[in-house]
Amino acid sequence: MKIESRLAQIGSQKDHVTGAVSFPIYQATAFRHPALGESTGFDYSRTKSPTRSVLEEAAAELESGDAAFACSSGMAALQTIFALFSSGDHLIVSLDLYGGTYRLLERIMSRFGVTATYVDTNDLDQLGASITPSTKAVLIETPTNPLMMITDVKKVTTWAKSHGLLTIVDNTLLTPYFQRPIELGADIVIHSASKYLGGHNDVLAGLIVTKGEELSAQMAVLHNSIGAVLGPQDSFLLARGMKTLALRMERHQSNATAIAKHLQKHPAITEVFYPALPEHPGHEIQNRQSSGNTGIFSFKVKDARYVAPILRNVKLIAFAESLGGVESLMTYPAVQTHADIPEHIRQAVGVDDRLLRFSVGIEHVDDLIADLDQALEKAMQEFK
Repeated sequence: MKIESRLAQIGSQKDHVTGAVSFPIYQATAFRHPALGESTGFDYSRTKSPTRSVLEEAAAELESGDAAFACSSGMAALQTIFALFSSGDHLIVSLDLYGGTYRLLERIMSRFGVTATYVDTNDLDQLGASITPSTKAVLIETPTNPLMMITDVKKVTTWAKSHGLLTIVDNTLLTPYFQRPIELGADIVIHSASKYLGGHNDVLAGLIVTKGEELSAQMAVLHNSIGAVLGPQDSFLLARGMKTLALRMERHQSNATAIAKHLQKHPAITEVFYPALPEHPGHEIQNRQSSGNTGIFSFKVKDARYVAPILRNVKLIAFAESLGGVESLMTYPAVQTHADIPEHIRQAVGVDDRLLRFSVGIEHVDDLIADLDQALEKAMQEFK
């Protein structure tokens, strides 16, 4: 069955009691035991609940994994994954990294003796130079946020397996609709499901998908023990959002591609970072390992002074954090999503004071271009 059909049918054939097409919210924390030593399969909702189980089964199947675990946020999902590691363990991590992941590694996990080295994960020489006897895993973002760097997932997973390392891939920006890292050799896939999977800027959630019986069993223990699980109402909202993922991702992609091409020619813009553009250094890899492109991209304005008037004058586009919803959002990474990354690291990577990130929604592309153009024009006039 094609992925579009599988998405649309999430939960629709799971309620065998009433036949409800939309799987209901089971707002229960405890479940009756038929008798001593017997269970319905549900005992306590932190461990397992009906609405969350339907979501998790769908996520595992969509990502070609063996098990999935729904968490209370993307960061909770990351923390649950990091609990696989012990004091003294070392991780190799994508250089252009989401600020929240960097903060979790450097401010929290470092206190427990887990260390990380940040490299261009598409460079096997850098990976090889970073490995130590304590290295346990490689954590990849592809595309990265916000500079849209692409990693050849199959190349890295093959390298990692040859060194006995786990490969963890953040698939938030492409979703299983466009990319399935487990099929390319990854062991764990993570999503900030608040983004494209939920898709409506109204649910906070994270997803972990694992491959392999032993790893899945380990993750189940951590998920239950840490307890940062997704509640039934948010599980329902996330599953409902995923039903339209195929339609939304196609629109996000087409809008983002058209706007990125438009901004390439704009006199106020010096660079556009988007893998769908042929000029992007990761364009060929992206086309090889994915069936489409995300709906966000970043761009640099000619003058950092343009940033404030652009954000002040956009009307249809909201100046707001997050990404992946049906509404278009624009963010200033240097002071928002990546504020926790030290300035010298941000500057070295390219997340400077001229960079804006645009999460393109599903509005009409002409309206979005018109809104951008008027905001850019006002910025240029202000500092003419």
